[in-house]
This record gives sequence, structure tokens and C-alpha cells, in this order.
Amino acid sequence: MRQQAIVSEKTMAKKIVIGLLMTVMLAAAPLAKAQRPTKIPRIGYVIGPSLAENSVRIEALRQGLRELGYIEGKNIAFEWRSADGRMDRLPALIAELIHLQVDILISAGPTVTRLAQQATKTIPIVMAQDTDPVGNGFIASLARPEGNVTGLSVLAPEITGKQLELLKDVVPTLARVAVLGEPANPGYAQQLTETELAGRALKVQIQTVNVRDAKDFEAAFQAATKRHADAALLMGGPVLNSQRKRVVDLAAKSRLPAIYNELGFVEVGGLMTYGASFTDLYRRAATYIDKILKGRAPADLPVEQPQKFDFIVNLKAAKQIGLTIPPNVLVRADRVIR
Repeated sequence: MRQQAIVSEKTMAKKIVIGLLMTVMLAAAPLAKAQRPTKIPRIGYVIGPSLAENSVRIEALRQGLRELGYIEGKNIAFEWRSADGRMDRLPALIAELIHLQVDILISAGPTVTRLAQQATKTIPIVMAQDTDPVGNGFIASLARPEGNVTGLSVLAPEITGKQLELLKDVVPTLARVAVLGEPANPGYAQQLTETELAGRALKVQIQTVNVRDAKDFEAAFQAATKRHADAALLMGGPVLNSQRKRVVDLAAKSRLPAIYNELGFVEVGGLMTYGASFTDLYRRAATYIDKILKGRAPADLPVEQPQKFDFIVNLKAAKQIGLTIPPNVLVRADRVIR
């Protein structure tokens, strides 16, 4: 009897231990599940110029994401890539991001968009800016992009006409304008066509000066001077944008009133800029990231156009080349740098 009692006690003790272990395991299961790290979406960002040169745009993108509840490092992560002006590096940078299996690619310009679209048909591509996404062949239409590309258009072809008008307001005797652009940049041909049409309407001769590499900058401005250009219009592109200060200095050295495609040139000493607000475009690009992460397909997200335009005048630059900006131009400026 005593032996049976001992066995019974041992059996009971085992049952108690097993019961306690089961209780602990059941209690720990929800905790383990709660502690299991959730996957943070990763966004790949690719640009031709340096990241430092585009810090204002990048901050606008971050601000747009913060407004939507995304905090970098907490519920969203970025893979930042820059070619630092060496455009031949872009394909490798894009391939690297695709290998990392980023959830979305942000393209900072048509050159990057074209390379990204050629490299992947599955990863969503959000254009933070594009000169002419339909004409460049990136999307089927603004309303129905189709494919894996969507984002924002800067309406660049239409803007060059307005830029010429502003140059004529600043230089009333304007007869010849040197237009510096990059033939390799998608959308260049259409931009040039629109510029020439606007030139004919304003009775201004357009002198095309192609830039293919940073080594071409000095020769480009020398050609403009040799052709007796009265002013310059820079259509922009990854090569020109990668060395804004050098471009601005050459324009000043040539004593050419110049209008640029975006704010960055004026902030480093350029005379004027008129165009879509890039900071606004980058802030709005965050809404595309949000919608795609929540399950929307790029093909179903219409490409949006600019809502805000910047016209900025730098009086310091005007003084440097001996140019007086008429009061009727200054009152139309969104900002005047004195």
C-alpha cells in the first residue's frame, strides 16, 4: 500500500509539472508572437547627382511621409543610392536595389525611370518627377498608367515657353537664346520642339547647344558667346544638375542672363528659375508610396501634374552681370533673393 501511495504521489507530481509547463508555454505564445519583428517596407531611391545636392527634395519626401505617419527607421526604411554625377553607374545601382528586393523604387528623373523600367516589370516605380511620362513611353496615359510606373509629371515642355517669356521681359531686346540641354535625357526632343515653337511666337531665335558630359560645359558657353546669344535657357538634366555651381559660374562669366529649370541653380547664384516646385512634387510622391504599400497597384494610380510653380529671382546675380530686373517682373516673383 505504501509503495502504491508513493507511485501515486510521483504520478501526481509529474502531472502538476506538465500542467505548469503547459500553462507557461500557452502564456508565452502570445508574447512570442507579439515580439516577432514585423517586416518594415524598404524604399529604394536612385538619383544621378549627389544626395547632398538634392537634400531639400529628399527632406520634402521625408516630410510627406511623416505627414502620413511614416517614420524612417521605425515603420519604413530607405536604401539611398547616388551616381554622384557618373551616369554610367546608374544601371548597377538600380540592379543592386532590385537584388535587395526593395518594395518600391523612387526615380528622381526620366533617365533613372527609363533604366529602372528596363530592369524590372514587377517592382513598383514612383516617378518623383518626369518631363513627359507619356511621350517618354513610361506610361500609357496620365489617367491609366498601366504597367509598374506611376508618379508625377513636371510639364517641362510647356514650361519652356513661359521661361522664354520671362527672359524677354528681363531682356527687352532679346533676339537670340542659347538653349542648353542633354540629348540623352528622355523628353529632350519634345522640350526642344516646344521651345522652338515658343521662340517663333516670340520672334526669338533658338540656338541649340548640346551637353553630353561635364567636359562640355565651357565649350557650351563659349559657343553661346560666339553666336552672340543674348541669354541662356537651361533645360536641365542629370549632367547639368550634378554640377549646378559650375554651370552658374560659367553663365556669370559669360555675362549671360540665364533662366534655369529648378531652384537649386538659383540657390547657388543663378539668375532666375521658373518651373514646377520640385519640393512640392517630392512631398506629394509620398502619397504614392503610401497607396502602394496599402495595396494599390501603380497601374491604377493616375499620374498627377504640378500644383505649385516657383518663380524666383536672384538680384545678387543680376547685379553681378550688370542687369536690372524690371519692377513688373519682381512683383510676380514668388521669392526675391537680395
